[in-house]
Amino acid sequence: MSWKEFAAGSPELAAFGKKRFVSGVAYIATVKKDGAPRVHPVTPIVGDEQLFLFMESTSPKGHDLRRDGRYALHSSVADSRGEGGEFLLTGTAKFIKDDDTRAIAVSYANYEPADRYILFELQIETAFVTIYNAHGTPIRNRWRRSND
Repeated sequence: MSWKEFAAGSPELAAFGKKRFVSGVAYIATVKKDGAPRVHPVTPIVGDEQLFLFMESTSPKGHDLRRDGRYALHSSVADSRGEGGEFLLTGTAKFIKDDDTRAIAVSYANYEPADRYILFELQIETAFVTIYNAHGTPIRNRWRRSND
């Protein structure tokens, strides 16, 4: 499901996630050809309706996502106490070739994506939020796409 559908189904989690992703670098886990995981830093782009990633066309993560679109995307954390909380998504990435969609992604980016970059839209299956209270106790909230 798209970011828009996720946000409609779970507005609080989506708002939290958007705040965490626009604050900086996140980490995407992809599946290598041999089935092993691979982790890369990325800069997610959250629009009103979609979640995008630009990357170099030669990037191993791009090759992974084209071959096997499964991903896990985790926000960075401010410090070892997890200040600001954590946000994790899982789902599948869709390679985008459409110029109109690319223009939308560029319009939401907080940097200037190079023309050589390739684009993926991330479809969302699950979301997981962890925040820490004043005592450092984790408070977790999960969301899963319904299959109806």
